[in-house]
Amino acid sequence: MDWIDLRSDTVTLPTAEMRKAIFTAEVGDDVFGEDPTINALQDTVARMFGMERALFVPSGTMGNQLAIKSHTDPGDEVICEQDSHCFNYEGGGPALLSGVQMRPLPGRCGAITVEQIKSSLRPTDAHFPRSRLIVLENTHNRAGGAVFPVEEMERIAVFARDRKLAVHLDGARLFNAHIASGVPLARYGACVDSLSICLSKGLGAPVGSVLVGSAAFIERAHRFRKIWGGGMRQSGILAAAGLYALSNHVERLQEDHRRARSLAQAFAAVKGVSVDLESTQTNIVLVDFSASRWSGAAATEQLKQDGILAIAFSPTRVRLVTHLNLTEENITRTLEVIRWRFQGES
Repeated sequence: MDWIDLRSDTVTLPTAEMRKAIFTAEVGDDVFGEDPTINALQDTVARMFGMERALFVPSGTMGNQLAIKSHTDPGDEVICEQDSHCFNYEGGGPALLSGVQMRPLPGRCGAITVEQIKSSLRPTDAHFPRSRLIVLENTHNRAGGAVFPVEEMERIAVFARDRKLAVHLDGARLFNAHIASGVPLARYGACVDSLSICLSKGLGAPVGSVLVGSAAFIERAHRFRKIWGGGMRQSGILAAAGLYALSNHVERLQEDHRRARSLAQAFAAVKGVSVDLESTQTNIVLVDFSASRWSGAAATEQLKQDGILAIAFSPTRVRLVTHLNLTEENITRTLEVIRWRFQGES
């Protein structure tokens, strides 16, 4: 069966043109700093965000964990939103790898406020962990791809600098936020001390993320990358895919957003099914079946029987993600299934 795969934007395959870029990539030994394509990717991403340096890493999780490790000491506390990726989906990495404690705060559409952060800071007292780092996520996965308002990020940045707190941005889908909001990448970069972006989600590269920050921060992160086994050799073949994606796949993200919106609106029209259209701003759709006869698992299984792959995100919710490997025919077929399957049986 030719599946319509809406499980994630990580399922994308390299395009023919991206494969050519990979095949012809100039490479060298990156552990020696001699891979020209890796160096070009790192320089390109650093310039995009107006930051000093960047570091290519195998995954977004490694990028986030390197940031936490590089900004903190064991026993420190890291403030984050309670549904954030670094708190829920990175295997307890902050505790295991950095020896830090997470302080999760409830957010709205995945965003926390400067007032929440102020009230959560620990007093300067030996009884308490030291508040050291704030981690933000943009777009926010568990909030349905919602964009973190840049104005609030800027308020947090001012406060953090005044209190000597570092700010890291998990920007796995930051290019989606950039396209949806129109906020320049450098404006996001100015809000934080470090950020990570993922090349293998909406941008469609097969592997890799990039961690960005100051020269001193990247030097520290580079050391930990080596310790954790993230130093790769002729990895310019992977960087070439990232460079191609940055040149060719950013603007087209608006197509993914348009398609996700059409799916969200179709589900929102089904009796007993709800979709938060306010937070459906990019390429992720979260569908809540709690007021219908469907569970998240049952709805996912029914979609599978109709040739559509999705993820049960909770006992009552299903996640669908649009991406560049989908066709307009795939979206039309999915809309047809939503209308006759769920409207007819809800």
